[in-house]
Amino acid sequence: MSVAEFMADCLGHPEHGYYASRDPFGATGDFITAPEVSQMFGELIGLWCAETWAAMGSPASVILAELGPGRGTLMADALRAARVAPEFHAALDVHLVETSPVLRQAQEKTLAGTAVTWHDDATTIPSGPSLVVANEFFDALPIRQFQRAEDGWRERLVGIGDDDLVFTLAATAPAPLVPVSLTDAEPGAVAEVCPAAIAVVDALARRLATDGGAALIIDYGHQASAVGETLQAVRAHQYADVLAAPGEADLTAHVDFAALSRAATDAGAIVHGPLSQGAFLAALGIAARAAALAEAATPAQAAGIEAALQRLTDDDAMGALFKVMVVTPPYAPPPIGFA
Repeated sequence: MSVAEFMADCLGHPEHGYYASRDPFGATGDFITAPEVSQMFGELIGLWCAETWAAMGSPASVILAELGPGRGTLMADALRAARVAPEFHAALDVHLVETSPVLRQAQEKTLAGTAVTWHDDATTIPSGPSLVVANEFFDALPIRQFQRAEDGWRERLVGIGDDDLVFTLAATAPAPLVPVSLTDAEPGAVAEVCPAAIAVVDALARRLATDGGAALIIDYGHQASAVGETLQAVRAHQYADVLAAPGEADLTAHVDFAALSRAATDAGAIVHGPLSQGAFLAALGIAARAAALAEAATPAQAAGIEAALQRLTDDDAMGALFKVMVVTPPYAPPPIGFA
């Protein structure tokens, strides 16, 4: 099978898939995302959404949708921060795109008291002005891998070896999915393409061009399309063999922001960024928020706040690897943090 089929089954199989039966977040799980690092992350996104809503002309009703909302932590923090703008908070119609039944239960608990509509995919979110947040969503979408052979690109497949799973190559050349910019790659080079991500961005861009709004995409990846194998498995906060334990480890790949940008632009939208996460959060005032939280904190709590600030913004932590990109209609002003 293709790497994309393998990845989709490992993560999304209804019985044996990674997300079907577990909550993978936190110290007792397999990884920690930015909303779990500190409340500051979700709060600033909530305020960014309020400012963006105002720049849209403050529509009486606006959809606030999150793709892959984890435990619901980001949304909870964003909604709490949004209460400083009562008219914005009252205008919100909250939607979550989540396929995991376990995580839906966690989101229901985290967001108790909030009216929420859940969706299996973004296509069923109703039309209308929308603010869409996707934090560490695109890195988990299935990728196809291609390897440069002497006679051109061939798709990488997952097959059965003597007693385990192995990578192999298709016998025939694939359809031309590899970006033209990588045509001259050296033999042995690996290129990763994510058709699922392109489809999601295309749909979002067309929606925003028609209905108005903005999509905020935050993920780890590279700004320019490039060769390199980034598919990885993480289990208990440690890197693992991608093929060793199907369904028991998280599988992700770095996001190709250049490919997302091309898809959004081709669909008639405008792309802002990507910026580094550190630069984006700095522009939103995370240092001031950290200082305000530290004023009312114990010394131990203040140290934790400072550690979280560094983890979210420092270049040797999440600050440089994670990128932030915003998609808007052609007529929209530059979004907050990108002016």
